[in-house]
Amino acid sequence: MYIITIDTGTTNTRVCAWQDERLLAEAARPIGVRDTAISGSTATLMDGVREAVQEAKNLAAIPAAERVVYLSSGMITSNVGLCEIPHLLAPAGLGELAQGMVCANLPEIAEEPIWFVPGVRNHDSAVTLGNAEQMDMMRGEETEAIGVLASLDIHGPALIVLPGSHSKFVKIDAQDRIEGCVTTLGGELLDVITRHTILANSLDRQFAQEIEAPALLQGANQCRQTGLSRTCFSVRVLDMFSQLTLNQKANVLLGAVLQDDLQAVKNSEAFTVTPDTHVIVCGKDTLKFAFATLIKNDPWFNGEVTLASVDRSLSSSGLFALAHHRQII
Repeated sequence: MYIITIDTGTTNTRVCAWQDERLLAEAARPIGVRDTAISGSTATLMDGVREAVQEAKNLAAIPAAERVVYLSSGMITSNVGLCEIPHLLAPAGLGELAQGMVCANLPEIAEEPIWFVPGVRNHDSAVTLGNAEQMDMMRGEETEAIGVLASLDIHGPALIVLPGSHSKFVKIDAQDRIEGCVTTLGGELLDVITRHTILANSLDRQFAQEIEAPALLQGANQCRQTGLSRTCFSVRVLDMFSQLTLNQKANVLLGAVLQDDLQAVKNSEAFTVTPDTHVIVCGKDTLKFAFATLIKNDPWFNGEVTLASVDRSLSSSGLFALAHHRQII
C-alpha cells in the first residue's frame, strides 16, 4: 500500500511518500497557512501542497495505477487552511481523534480523498478576560502527541514538550488522552530578541550552537529571580564587561526564555502538572537538551525525564497510528 502524509504548518509544508510504513521519498515547500492569512486566498497554499505531493510521488516512483491513501494533519484544517475542521474538545485520545478524522475530496491536490485529523482545544466555555489563560488549542501537535505515545510506548500521566516557534506543552492524562495544552511564543521571542533588539550586537545575531549548562542554568536562575526582561539585558552587560564566549551568552538568553516557558507550565490553569509528572522532551537536539537540562535541574520537577529519539517524524507516526485505529490502512 502506498501512503502520502501531508504536514502543513504556519510557514512550511512537508510531504512524505511511503510504501506501507517504509519511507520512499519526501518533499517540502516554504509555504503554509501564513500565506493564506496574508493574501486572503488559499491559492498559494493549494499550489504549494499540490507541488510537494506531486514531487514526493515522482521521487517515490509510485505507479500511476496504484491506489494511494492520503493522510494529513496540521494547520491545513484551520480556517486559513484547505479543509476547515472544528477542534475536538479535550480530553481526546487515539480513539476520539481517529473517529474525528474527516475524509474530503481536494481534486486540485490528489485524485483520491484525503483524510484530515482535527485539532484539539482545551474547553468550550465562553472565553473572557478572567479565564482566557485556561483556553488553548492545537492543530498538528495532537498528531505528534499520538506519535510520541505510539513510538515510545509511553503512557500517561505525562507532559510532552514540543519546542518550536510556538512551543507546545501537551498534557496526557492517565487514560492516554490529551487533557489540554499550553502554548508559548518562546521560539519567536528567542528569534526576535536575538536578531532584532540591542542584543543582536551582543550575540552577533546567533543562537546557541551547543548547550553549555552553567550559562544556561544561570540564565534560568536569574529569570526566576528578576524576570525575563531584566535577564535579557544582563546578556548585554555580560557582553560589555565579561569574557564569556558568544555561545555562552546565547546560552544565558536561551535559559531565560525557556525558563519563562517552564514557569507558564507550572502555573497555568490550562492543565494540571505535578512535580512527579513524567516529562517527554521532543524537538531538535539543541532545544531538546536545553529543556531537559533545565527540567532536571529545577527543584520543582522530580519525575522521570525522557528525551525522545525516533526514527521518523512524530507527525507521520501519529498519522499511521490514527489511520490504523480508524482502519483506513
